Amino acid sequence: MIKVTGDTTLSNSFMGNTIQICVVTKDMFRTLEGFVQLGVGPWRVYTFSPENVSDQTYRGKSQPYSMRLAVAWTGTTFWEVIEPLEGESIYKDWLKKHGEGIQHVAQECAPLAFDDQVAEFERRGLSVVQSGVWNDQVRYAYIGTEDLAGMAIELFTFPEGFSFPEPEVWYPGPPPGHEGHAA
Repeated sequence: MIKVTGDTTLSNSFMGNTIQICVVTKDMFRTLEGFVQLGVGPWRVYTFSPENVSDQTYRGKSQPYSMRLAVAWTGTTFWEVIEPLEGESIYKDWLKKHGEGIQHVAQECAPLAFDDQVAEFERRGLSVVQSGVWNDQVRYAYIGTEDLAGMAIELFTFPEGFSFPEPEVWYPGPPPGHEGHAA
């Protein structure tokens, strides 16, 4: 039996803080413009593909996929917008089933490390539905929690000293001190 053990914990708690909210869209720049109107940005825009994401998996099989991805912050919240491009992916699955909207949230890998978090989800009968390693540095895995929570949960880990590379474009433009291309 699950018990309440504190103001914010249950006896079966193991996940870290929610640190990211992701919206999946069919039109990246239309969605980014909506966020900009709400005061969220500037956005760093990247393309994730087999060229910069290794070890790509989709539903338990090696599967290449690509996406356009944008990130921005409001305080400590890390916003992400994804537009799927090529290959099968959980983002395309989401758009077919639900349309545009919040597809996943990401959890901090604490108090358990990345591999321990994945193992704990698997111990609870939940599996990794998509994964990869971006720029040989950032491991990520999506857990198939849609039936339980109405969305996926993402785990990722940044190596010590990680900083985001300069994006392909900034939207609506680069912040002061950055020399990037505006979309």
